[in-house]
Amino acid sequence: MADGKDDQTPEPTGKAGGSAPGARGGACGECGAPLAPDQRYCLTCGARRGRLPGAVASTLTRLTARGRDLAAAASGKASKPQGEGEEDAGWSWMPSPPAIAIAVIGMLALGVGLGSAMSEIASSAPLSTILLEYPARATQAPEAESPAAEEEAEAPEPVVAAASEESAAPEETVAEALPEEVVEEPLPEEASSELPPPVEFNPLEEPETELPEGEEGAGEEGKLPEVKHAFLIVLGEGGYEETFGATSTAPYLAKVLPKKGELIPNYYGVTGGVLANEIALLSGQGPTPETAVDCPSYTAIAPGTVSPTAGQVEGNGCVYGKEVKSLPTQLTEKGVSWRAYVQDMENGGAIGQPFRCRKPALGGPDWSPMPAPGDQYVTWRNPVVYFAAIAEGPECEKVDVGFELLSKDLQAKKKTPTLSLIFPNACHSGGGLECEPGAPKGANGVAAELKTLVPAIMASPAYEEGGMILITSAEAPQTGEHLDSKACCLVPAYPNLPARAPAPTPAPTTPTTTTSTTTAYGTESVVETGGGGKVGLLLISPYVEPGKVEEAQFANHFTLLKTLQTMLGVEPLGYAAEEKVPALSAALFRSQEEVEAEEKAAAEKQAKPKHRSSPKS
Repeated sequence: MADGKDDQTPEPTGKAGGSAPGARGGACGECGAPLAPDQRYCLTCGARRGRLPGAVASTLTRLTARGRDLAAAASGKASKPQGEGEEDAGWSWMPSPPAIAIAVIGMLALGVGLGSAMSEIASSAPLSTILLEYPARATQAPEAESPAAEEEAEAPEPVVAAASEESAAPEETVAEALPEEVVEEPLPEEASSELPPPVEFNPLEEPETELPEGEEGAGEEGKLPEVKHAFLIVLGEGGYEETFGATSTAPYLAKVLPKKGELIPNYYGVTGGVLANEIALLSGQGPTPETAVDCPSYTAIAPGTVSPTAGQVEGNGCVYGKEVKSLPTQLTEKGVSWRAYVQDMENGGAIGQPFRCRKPALGGPDWSPMPAPGDQYVTWRNPVVYFAAIAEGPECEKVDVGFELLSKDLQAKKKTPTLSLIFPNACHSGGGLECEPGAPKGANGVAAELKTLVPAIMASPAYEEGGMILITSAEAPQTGEHLDSKACCLVPAYPNLPARAPAPTPAPTTPTTTTSTTTAYGTESVVETGGGGKVGLLLISPYVEPGKVEEAQFANHFTLLKTLQTMLGVEPLGYAAEEKVPALSAALFRSQEEVEAEEKAAAEKQAKPKHRSSPKS
């Protein structure tokens, strides 16, 4: 390698290529032109100031020698030009300076051309980045086919995510997958012209829709929603903690279902006995000594006089006379459809019993006090046959049916009644009864049935059109480790039961602010005895907020009966008609207007054409 010092600017020496002594920058030794201190070449004559670097000098020496050899070889073919020195003749083979300049310019042009060509080739090569096409209408972003834009960039084919049973993941829109500025930027005309035109409807730009005639004020504050299809699932024996609480052994009841709806923990049975609570929930009637023990004998209530207090039927027995009204008979009078679906009722034919409207002979013993192998139906899980207006009516076999008709009715909205009363058999209702040895019981038995039943209802056309599922138990356990006979909200002295000692007056409590508009009931209204215990109530519907727990609401079966009667447009009955008994608070529900607007938006979203993203070539 050349020594770095070879290329340093020399000090002035006064020789050729140097500078005159005393000059600040020096002068050219050949022509005397002034030179700057760091100037190597004279701009006037081209002479170099100082010696060449060693590597360059040796290269020129070799070239000079090669030139002389070529000149000597050519001397025999051409005469030497006049006046040309020996040294000059040695460089005659070199091209002229203009030719060198032209060659250099040509090489530079060739480099620019090659660079441009290589750039075009690189830009046309296939890339790993996939460009997505979106509609030109930026204000309404279409649905994305894949969960996120990053996944679309990795895979050429769009991915459509399937919703699971328990938690369905919502489809992401382009606005969620891309930054806002990308969504709002319109596409070029050539890109948007290849896509289908955007849908005309934009829910964000549509004015408010007026309610149909007859539904004015459905969304007003303080008014219950007008439910079109109610599905009341009444379990048997199950306390709140064992069913929905933290100590439940069935995660489906305690965790999965509450995420789908609104849970009311402070909901209570009104008396002891599964059948007595079922009858209270359908009619507002209090217990008799026989209904409190699930009626071992199917006898009419005698003498059957009507008390002036809350229209209570007084006497002993189980079956209420034809004059006694219930929620089902009210709906029949109004021309509103209803049905009771009782699990395993259809198994009666194998033992010589009716397939539908199964009941013992009036005045005789009940032949089904406990579930039997191959037939888990029990009469006390079918409360509608304890009302003679239904059990002895011509339509009983049409309205009191088994689960096999429930699955058929759910397939069409026109076949699904306005009110569906659903009673799982004794093995799937809670408590300690087993359908067969080793079968799940208690909360696990309930979960085994509801895992199939609830999703089937939610998938039905009737539920999608203003439906509501209500799940509760008739009573909490009345014996054993989890015994709970607490009462809430209204603790009447039932005329058919022995008078009990008055409940102790609770100590005054500090008022608390609640989100509920119901003020008649609260913590101070709960007493230790006289009721059916804390059972809880779960509401699943578009009218409620999923995953919400409303602890401020206190209620019981009479409260729920009044709520259903108000929603379905009939008058309250029995204890539900008492002025002090309110319906469930309207604050628990979303307004009719909100639900209808959401349903309309969902229908439009489903009707929108979906654009598949495709890679650009």
